[in-house]
Amino acid sequence: IFGSPLEHARQLWPHDYKKFCDVIEEYEKEMEKLAGRLMWLMLGSLGITKDDVKWAKAGCSALQLNSYPACPDPDRAMGLAAHTDSTIFTILHQNNTSGLQVFREGNGWVTVPPLTGALVINVGDLLHILSNGLYQSVLHRAVVNRTRHRLSAAYLYGPPSGVKISPLSKLVDQGHPPMYRPVT
Repeated sequence: IFGSPLEHARQLWPHDYKKFCDVIEEYEKEMEKLAGRLMWLMLGSLGITKDDVKWAKAGCSALQLNSYPACPDPDRAMGLAAHTDSTIFTILHQNNTSGLQVFREGNGWVTVPPLTGALVINVGDLLHILSNGLYQSVLHRAVVNRTRHRLSAAYLYGPPSGVKISPLSKLVDQGHPPMYRPVT
């Protein structure tokens, strides 16, 4: 969902879409506030200020709703293939059914247990580039559960479209050259 869910929801539920839209819009508003706070906590930990990242006042976002039905033979089904997010970061809410896994060097795929009331933050490729590799994007996947239906809501946060992303100048010097070229 990019922006308002109204048109898509009207197609799915022509007579009963208002409550869905209200809930999604409230959720997006709260996620936008949280994303702004997280962005500055993460960049602030690197000594970056709001003057260093002019575009950060107005990020761009999308909401992805995921449904993974129970599967009696989970080894023969794929939930979501291994990937890194191309965003700055993703804020993930998952129900009480496990399925999210992250790849850890030396350990392989590790399940991230769902915790009631907790959110998972996945560092994306653009934060990896901005931080010149200090924050590493997370390789992750979703596997299906043998007996339980899994639901998740992923809030994908990035810069406004067209903004050039490159390692921040405060993080680059002779001892730490830029590891990545600018991308949009």
